[in-house]
Amino acid sequence: MSGDFQLHCNAFGQLVFTGADGIERVDVAPARAFPITANREGIALLDRDGHELAWIPRLDDLPAETRRLVDAEFAGREFMPEIQRVRAVSGYDTPCTWRVVTDRGETTFVLHVEEDIRRLSATTLLIVDDRGIQFLIRNPQALDATSRKILDRFV
Repeated sequence: MSGDFQLHCNAFGQLVFTGADGIERVDVAPARAFPITANREGIALLDRDGHELAWIPRLDDLPAETRRLVDAEFAGREFMPEIQRVRAVSGYDTPCTWRVVTDRGETTFVLHVEEDIRRLSATTLLIVDDRGIQFLIRNPQALDATSRKILDRFV
């Protein structure tokens, strides 16, 4: 599919899609089919009305420049820090404040209710804080002992 279209960024920072028909469509947006479990596979390019213009089975199969443009678009609008360590919690009753280290740095957040910790798969957890920010834990068993002990009290 990567040979059927071209992407470039215009002067306004918008993605411009040119299909095999030669027609340019401005302000296209990539969308992931599986943003957590397979974030490099199943990417749709959508026009501003949400209509699919192209399907990309594997993002890494695209030419380097096209892949860079799609990755940059995702980076500009996706924010899902990955928790690498749970330093402390204010208590084991909700609401409680968590102090964590993520791939984006150290932060604190409030866990409103225990149900805001969701199991996405056997090895993946999603935690939604009181502001709606989603934190990902890809593999709780890979965390340090203190982090695992704290998580075990909640899940």
